[in-house]
Amino acid sequence: MRVGIFAKTFPGSDPETVLSAAKAAGYDCVQFNMSCAGLASLPEAIPDEALAAIRLASRRTGVAIAALSATYNMIHPDPVVRTSGLARLGGMLAAAADLGVPLVTLCTGTRDAADMWRHHPDNATPEAWSDLLAEMEKASALAERHGVALGIEPEQANVVTSAADALRLIGAIGSPAIRIVLDPANLFERATPAEARAIVAAAVDALGPHIALAHAKDRAADGAFVTAGTGVVDFPDLIARLGAAGFDGPLVTHGLSAEEAPGVASFLRGLVRQ
Repeated sequence: MRVGIFAKTFPGSDPETVLSAAKAAGYDCVQFNMSCAGLASLPEAIPDEALAAIRLASRRTGVAIAALSATYNMIHPDPVVRTSGLARLGGMLAAAADLGVPLVTLCTGTRDAADMWRHHPDNATPEAWSDLLAEMEKASALAERHGVALGIEPEQANVVTSAADALRLIGAIGSPAIRIVLDPANLFERATPAEARAIVAAAVDALGPHIALAHAKDRAADGAFVTAGTGVVDFPDLIARLGAAGFDGPLVTHGLSAEEAPGVASFLRGLVRQ
């Protein structure tokens, strides 16, 4: 299990500067955001020189690119916005294939038109689910064409909120390109440590064979997101369960400052070694 971090945790728009900071903080890999190469997070076009800079930075630093972030609102109420996002996703999938990156991460979306990470009551409607299926069919076809997997993440504010929703989506689409990003802190909003442990354990048990990447983010008892190891998520139990499920992929932390990054790397690495 490799220990990684969101590349955009560190300041800079030069890939080598950012990956060097990740390496110095103790990380083996990153989930890369194109903003770290001086582009938009989901750019209209990705210049060859940007890809060359990312490739060179990874080689020089020894920090692997575990995934590319390509989130857009897959059930945005405006179909024009969805069409634009899908087109940009196509460019990110091509970039991932060019870089040899196995996974591109998505957002299953919300009916909130302004913020793709904000809950909307219409997320639970049949129409929202139908729109997600239509969008995911197109996205998975693109991913299969490029030989890159798509990472979907159960998230309370989006249409896929749970392990059950994720399994339902995987079954409905039937594409080998659809994989899971498991973030324990996104599986609930408020929970006691015992409740959080049970929720996360059930999700790992249900999704184990489908998990391509795990996130290391935490929640406080009041529901606020906090740095891994400081909230109610039982990370020793999570990592042990992931290992027992056969997961040997990247464990990527986010939602922390650059100053906190070395301490979290040490914390996670100690658990992985156990």
